[in-house]
Amino acid sequence: MQINSRRRFLQNTGLVLAGAASGLGFSTKQAPRLSFSTLGCPDWSFDKIMAFAVEHGYTGLEIRGIKREMDLPKCPEFSSKQNIAVTRQKMKASGLKFVGLGSSANLHFLPGSARDKNLDEARRFIDLANEIDCPYIRVFPNNFPATQEKAQTMELMSKGLLELATHANNSNVTVLMETHGDLLKMAELKQVMDATAHQHSGLIWDICNMWTVTKESPAEVYQTLKKYIRHAHIKDATMVNGKPAYTLLGQGTVPVFEAINVLAKDQYEGFYSFEWEKLWHPEIQEPEVALADYPLAMKKHFNK
Repeated sequence: MQINSRRRFLQNTGLVLAGAASGLGFSTKQAPRLSFSTLGCPDWSFDKIMAFAVEHGYTGLEIRGIKREMDLPKCPEFSSKQNIAVTRQKMKASGLKFVGLGSSANLHFLPGSARDKNLDEARRFIDLANEIDCPYIRVFPNNFPATQEKAQTMELMSKGLLELATHANNSNVTVLMETHGDLLKMAELKQVMDATAHQHSGLIWDICNMWTVTKESPAEVYQTLKKYIRHAHIKDATMVNGKPAYTLLGQGTVPVFEAINVLAKDQYEGFYSFEWEKLWHPEIQEPEVALADYPLAMKKHFNK
């Protein structure tokens, strides 16, 4: 999309991020920064992803696969320096920013080939993020295997995150561990993060992942972990047979707006990134519906 097209769109819709009272604008002094994960639109081309983001008032993209290719360095958009240059120019022309690259790397493995493979994947994502001016990559903690002592596994998570953060030295990339898998209790997350203590490490607070399991208060979670939180995953759900069934924002039972209020009150400057898990749950609403609804629901909430 050309710069002039972006400008015309902004003029036509009234989308002024400093806070407009019309169109998709927000009445607050500082509008929330909205992004979405491409997990929500697994069959879209990169050009369609960008165009949809611009049309619906997003300013960031979190890349978790393109056209179902999850190993991002293999995607055509990132597979060569020439392609990366073209992709960066397209993003700039659209007025969009990369806000995160979602790897599948897990940190719970014992030393060996599986651990090496996962850490190598994360390093490749760090290197790619640095090339495209993306501030974050995501890794998973992830499981507490029955064959390992829990304390040992948590130490493996900390050591892995620290190793990756060290790899990110001399770059502008921070490695974020998502609140995911079995590492969901705030006290245990704090223990792992306290053991890492590196300028290139941090947390993605996935509010739904945590609350549907622990039921811990968002206010308490934030107070415990806020110095590590750099990015937020936003989604809503109801519980069906003990498992989350994803809903449009505000239609579930997750206290997601309570968490959003806590972030906003503390002048959180990161993105509120909508993670619609369409790739893993094909039965949920189509991306054209869910990804269009999210900025409207956020505008309604922030403009109350």
